[in-house]
Amino acid sequence: MATAALLAAAVSASLMAGCTSNNRPDDGRGHSHSQEPDHRKSHQPTGAGPLLAVKIDNVDAARPQTGLEAADIVYAEQVEGGLSRLLAIYATRLPKAVGPVRSARESDLELLRQFDEPTLAFSGAQDKLLPLIDRAPLNAESPESATSGAYYRGPDRAAPHNLFLRPQRLVGVAPGADALTTGFRYGTAPEGGTPLASRTVRFPAARFTFTWSADRHRWLVSMDGAPTVTTDDHRIAAATVVVQYVKVRESRFHDVLGNNSPYTLSVGSGRAQVLRDGRAFDAKWRRGSAAEGTAFTTADGTPVNFAKGQVWVVFAKA
Repeated sequence: MATAALLAAAVSASLMAGCTSNNRPDDGRGHSHSQEPDHRKSHQPTGAGPLLAVKIDNVDAARPQTGLEAADIVYAEQVEGGLSRLLAIYATRLPKAVGPVRSARESDLELLRQFDEPTLAFSGAQDKLLPLIDRAPLNAESPESATSGAYYRGPDRAAPHNLFLRPQRLVGVAPGADALTTGFRYGTAPEGGTPLASRTVRFPAARFTFTWSADRHRWLVSMDGAPTVTTDDHRIAAATVVVQYVKVRESRFHDVLGNNSPYTLSVGSGRAQVLRDGRAFDAKWRRGSAAEGTAFTTADGTPVNFAKGQVWVVFAKA
């Protein structure tokens, strides 16, 4: 019995190596979510419920990613050092696994307010950000707070780029399209638009390229000059791409190296470019409050419909 107990403890320690905890950094930037009781969480799959948002690593060591093809929406955000990180939204289907999972940022809390108490899967956060996550209207699930077995460490990568999530163990089943309260409208394309073969959006230390494929009728995604392919060789292709120009300012948080964490303001208004059907449409965006979705319209106020399928939203600095 003693031998079995020691073995179980060793397995548990191996799984959590490099995970977030109150005294172990996720990536030199983040710590784990508080383990204090939270009346909003059952930690058990309960059937159809809130959608799932997963913070996904996006540096070279994290690629290829897993489960990205199943996301309904992929948000691309700027983080420290001008690098990028993804926030993938799952509502209509859940893949077997998603990852690598990484730490949350303050901007995520504002962005996720548009959904009804979503579940946020993340590896941790900066210590001073944790109280804000605790108070946010969402179900925050880090490796320490989640249902046993929901997170695991992959064997073929080094920490912290090897933390993965089994979505079904965390949220049960996909809630369906009604949970996508983004304000996005789907339907036929507006009139006009400009034919476009490729579009690149640059962050200080990252770039995203979307290339139109007439054969797939999708925008093939590339990141930092390389095609975006998942671990099961699925080439990521978006039906609609939104380049949304937003204000990006310094936040009150820093990583352990002293780099400021950028804050991306997703509430407000500004210009955007919507790519669909091999064409680019100039648009305006407006989100009146954090509890609302974002509306995209033409100059005369006509709604800009998206094509059905995966949507990528890249937050470019205005």
